[in-house]
Amino acid sequence: MELQEFWFVLIGVLFTGYFVLEGFDFGVGMLMPILGKASDTRRRVVLNTIGPVWDGNEVWLITAGGALFAAFPEWYASMFSGFYFALLLLLVALILRVCAIEYRGKIDDPRWRARCDLGIGIGSWVPALAWGWVFANIVRGVPLDADKQFTGAVAELFGPYALLGAATTGLLFALHGAVFLSLKTAGEVRADAVRIARWLLVPTAAAVGGFGLWTQLAYGTGWTWILVGLAVFGLLGGAAALFAGRDGWAFAGTALTVLAASALLFGALFPDVLPSTIDPAFNLTIDNASSTPYTLKVMSWAALLVTPVVLGYQAWTYWVFRKRISVEHIPPGIGLSPRVATEE
Repeated sequence: MELQEFWFVLIGVLFTGYFVLEGFDFGVGMLMPILGKASDTRRRVVLNTIGPVWDGNEVWLITAGGALFAAFPEWYASMFSGFYFALLLLLVALILRVCAIEYRGKIDDPRWRARCDLGIGIGSWVPALAWGWVFANIVRGVPLDADKQFTGAVAELFGPYALLGAATTGLLFALHGAVFLSLKTAGEVRADAVRIARWLLVPTAAAVGGFGLWTQLAYGTGWTWILVGLAVFGLLGGAAALFAGRDGWAFAGTALTVLAASALLFGALFPDVLPSTIDPAFNLTIDNASSTPYTLKVMSWAALLVTPVVLGYQAWTYWVFRKRISVEHIPPGIGLSPRVATEE
């Protein structure tokens, strides 16, 4: 395997890990208004399921973005020029989500918490939809000229395939989050999470099936049929486990579906990194978009040394915080009173 191929695969792994891990974080945030409608205690249960891990999950995106910039600078530059508004909106939504999670408990005021909950919802829904839209357009291709510059209009990026991609990631992350909540909660919250997950199964299966077949038939190759089969197997297996009350296997099934769907996108894209809809000769590929061999070599040694440490630490974090949470585990709210907050 050449260095360009190695880094394409590694970037695919990083984005796939981000979608699998941050995907259920987004799903939890998307479902928080529904599952936490009854009381603030229930909302705290839902939020606490991702409390110890959500910021660590976002490191996958930071690492993927850094690797993309360093290994394939032409891909990074052309993608950001074409999707500038969408990626800016996505970044603002992620920042809003971070601030809402971090500051939700700082002021003991229902109105303050309601605004933070709104921020968590927006910061979860927007990225969940945006990532599917962005990667669908990357696989489909964008109008790149001979200078590798985006020459189209934003409206061209809202075709049926891109919109179906957005719906697919939105529904899939919501289902992934609901199954994660069934695994991480107990009592009434778990029962409601299981019920919502069951409701989401049919529309999610329709979206994933339609988008997967469209991707495979239009852009895939022979071996990527394996990924389509894995996505279907994961969804069907997860559904069977959900109805059987096997929460761990249900989560493994939805995680496999997210993993296979992401791998399908990268598999359909290779060896291009950003196709041109104007002329295939203008395509960005792993060869003409990459950094110098020396840069890739140095990065490869750094990745081989650091990656196992990061993976080990994150696995340890998930093991430590593996227990279920219920409303009985949530202590009374502790925070600044409205009067103290106003005086400050």
